[in-house]
Amino acid sequence: MNKISVIGAGIMGRGIAYVASLSGFQVTLHDISEAAAGRARQYIEKEMKKSVEKGFIKTREMEEAMINIEYTTDLVKAGENADLVIEAILEIIDLKIDLFKQLDEICPPHTIFATNTSTMSPTEIGAQTSRPAKFIAMHFFNPVHKMKLIEIIRGLDTSEETVQTVQEVGRRMGKETVEVNDFPGFVTSRMNSLIGNEAINMLMEGVASAEDIDKAVKLGLNHPMGPLEMVDLVGLDTRLRNMEHLYKTLGEKYRPSPLIVKYVKAGRLGRKNGIGFYKYE
Repeated sequence: MNKISVIGAGIMGRGIAYVASLSGFQVTLHDISEAAAGRARQYIEKEMKKSVEKGFIKTREMEEAMINIEYTTDLVKAGENADLVIEAILEIIDLKIDLFKQLDEICPPHTIFATNTSTMSPTEIGAQTSRPAKFIAMHFFNPVHKMKLIEIIRGLDTSEETVQTVQEVGRRMGKETVEVNDFPGFVTSRMNSLIGNEAINMLMEGVASAEDIDKAVKLGLNHPMGPLEMVDLVGLDTRLRNMEHLYKTLGEKYRPSPLIVKYVKAGRLGRKNGIGFYKYE
């Protein structure tokens, strides 16, 4: 297990590529957009230089990691020699299924497929490929280089060998892993979605300001980040898609707050475009 291809150069994909390259893997980061791939390169190089300045990594480690990453818009190039493919595209199941069908034709038989979904079923997606035993979910957390956990979600047909292999990949990346059975929302997304949705409802009801809701949760419940800050970081559109999926699969308690629906319609997506529950420079 040496060559990892990450598909999708957005916030999560570039973070996974960053960590994988520093961990000694040969990484290919793919995106359909040359502009997105370029932004990912700029982000990764900037973050690595900051890590050197702060003493977290050595200059030699940064230089080796930069050499380890290749950027491409060619899916065949990304998949043809990969030992592990980690998908980090939009949380839309039809897009994920279509991508993995293409990769199934491109990648060699030994390649393991992993989806970075936070809510969707690896069983359902993997069943659309010829290798459900080699299909799994690896749920990373944002920012990837700081968050220690990977949720590993075993599909119905995922083999024990596949589970053990991706656990070892996680260890090489310096992460802790938990193994979760396939059920909508897994562990963390189910809890996080409920907390965040309730915070949004409280804001809508005028219970308190966004700042005071977040302050109360951070200082009163010892959370490192307030729930509204978290939604801004994740992206309101991403959280809304997750909530819609959980509402569909788990029922009424996951009904998205009307306020997040309104904000997404207004284009308030969080940090990614400068305005969500807070404004950003």
